[in-house]
Amino acid sequence: MTQLHETWGMPEKLSPAQLQVKTNGSQGTTHTGNPEAYAGVKWRKGFTRYLISSDVFIVFTTLLAFGILQESTSGTREIWILCAAGLLWVTVMELRRTRAPRILGSGAKEYRSVVESSAVAGGIIAFAAMSMNAIEYRELVLVAMPIGILALLVSRWGARRWLYHQAVLGKALSHVVVVGSVADVKYVMRQINSNAGPAYRIVGIVTTDYSWNESIPSGMSCRFGVETIEEAIASAGADAVIVAGQLNDGPEALKELCWLLEESRTQIIMVSSLTNVAGPRISIRPVDGLPLMHVDLPNFSGGHHVIKRLLDIILSASALIVLLPVFAVLAVLIKKDSPGPTFFVQKRVGVNGNTFRMFKFRSMHSNAEELLDKLQSQSEGSGLLFKMKDDPRVTQVGRWIRKYSLDELPQIFNVLRGDMSLVGPRPPLPKEVQAYEGHVGRRLYIKPGLTGLWQVSGRSDLDWEEGVRLDLYYVENWSLTGDIMIMWRTFKVMLNPVGAY
Repeated sequence: MTQLHETWGMPEKLSPAQLQVKTNGSQGTTHTGNPEAYAGVKWRKGFTRYLISSDVFIVFTTLLAFGILQESTSGTREIWILCAAGLLWVTVMELRRTRAPRILGSGAKEYRSVVESSAVAGGIIAFAAMSMNAIEYRELVLVAMPIGILALLVSRWGARRWLYHQAVLGKALSHVVVVGSVADVKYVMRQINSNAGPAYRIVGIVTTDYSWNESIPSGMSCRFGVETIEEAIASAGADAVIVAGQLNDGPEALKELCWLLEESRTQIIMVSSLTNVAGPRISIRPVDGLPLMHVDLPNFSGGHHVIKRLLDIILSASALIVLLPVFAVLAVLIKKDSPGPTFFVQKRVGVNGNTFRMFKFRSMHSNAEELLDKLQSQSEGSGLLFKMKDDPRVTQVGRWIRKYSLDELPQIFNVLRGDMSLVGPRPPLPKEVQAYEGHVGRRLYIKPGLTGLWQVSGRSDLDWEEGVRLDLYYVENWSLTGDIMIMWRTFKVMLNPVGAY
């Protein structure tokens, strides 16, 4: 996914009718703006205020409720201590920028920031309690704060859902102008329109090569040359500029653009050329005014993988126990629907090219493999995958268990055995691996998954290239927080299936 490295400047007191801009000491020039677009500035400030209020309410309510329930907490001194703890917690969240606009609304960073800042506050409180030998407050850190963290996460999730629904209605979006070469602008527009979620609405484009040979989407302006950027911002009412690639005059042009826009407090968003490197692997370290971008190497072993494996064992074992009645019902339905075995066993390729037997509930007639060669000419897929929406080999029961991904439940046993992980790349067939070209084989650096980015991003509707891109992105950038979010999105996709056939 496109990485956007952002420098946020919150616009202040912008008139709905105009924007005052200045260029290198010249007289200010007034441009007529778009009142609807300027509403984007207001919603962001209002949304931030709501989060502040919500966080403060949850923190103090949790701690004071804990105090009331504790028999030992009845005096004024104890109440003041709880208030001090709440103030510390809220302050740490503010200092660690848990409500920074660049992390709100999408990705795992917002949730991770809330958990990490709360952990820091808990550590400080625990240290203070130990220093004062106040062991009676250990429940505060061990019980009250975890409950508060959970409540904060639920609150952020609810706010994110509201933000998403507002974005669907065309509201609560940052209005942006994209500047760069035609090729770079087109790429950014395509990625934002398909992947950005509740974040950006492109209201204008500025090309640096003075050309645009396609129709302009409705509600969007097009100008040529960086010198027209102020006019583009004012006329479209934008509150941000996305620099889509290298400008003609290099770093000097970018520096001058930042100076040009600082008067209007317009945010600058730079598109990184590292399009398949996730944010947590990127850090910027200035050396004598030279910003050096450090990219951590991907890890394919180590402590995080041990924790991932422990999580796989615990969750897969629990799921097998809980889902045992579901397995029994599905087995009976499959047996009654068509002759053949209950389970379909197929050889797949796992980590480092090792093969394993993958289990699925049988969703096709028993002679499906024999019929495959006859149907190859009717494949609707691209690349190495066979796809067919109305596949005649699929049984009646198979059609709906495939729709809701119930046919893949036996793979939980593969996860428990260690052949697969709960989250990972799609498990490929041996014939697919034999046809791999270039760097596609990097998909085999980690265990394949029961679900993954491909599962929650369209499944069979994805073409081969997009599926490979998602898998390679996951292989190099996976995290435990990301895995949890993918599992959560998987449940949502199972209830509202897209691209499953």
